[in-house]
Amino acid sequence: MNMQDMMVFRDSGSRTVDKYLMSHEGRVIAVRRHPAVLMYPVAVVLGGLVLCGVAGVLVGLIWIWWLWLLTLGLLLWKVIAWSMEFFLVTEHRVMVISGVLNRDVAMMPLAKVTDIALERSVLGRMLGYGEFVMESAGQKQALRNVGFMPYPEQLYLEVSSVIFGAEEESPD
Repeated sequence: MNMQDMMVFRDSGSRTVDKYLMSHEGRVIAVRRHPAVLMYPVAVVLGGLVLCGVAGVLVGLIWIWWLWLLTLGLLLWKVIAWSMEFFLVTEHRVMVISGVLNRDVAMMPLAKVTDIALERSVLGRMLGYGEFVMESAGQKQALRNVGFMPYPEQLYLEVSSVIFGAEEESPD
């Protein structure tokens, strides 16, 4: 299987992604961030659940559950935002599309990308995500760090081959 066959559109948010493509661009790579990006909001909800349970039993504060519902609402908002965020690489550009009510599109032309690095923390290695660090020829970089990238090694190879035009060839 060559690299061209591996470059597939991974998520089915085509309406979300297609409206940001120019007429001559085709999708090459489009992925959502790793669900680990939701770890902090989930931890806040679980911690709030424990605190509200303790406060409700020990002090008798029933109204404190309304505060927990706010953290639950924040988690729901983060899940919706995560589901609408995409990392997209076409044959001309690298983009991150994000936002729920206000959409943000950060873009860098492939011609400006001079280097791409993959960084993985210990937690990222355990959970299966990494961070892309892209260097560009310009001074102001809209997409320097793109964190929480799923299956990072495979995605790194695919993005590198699109950016730098490398063909997958056997060294034999």
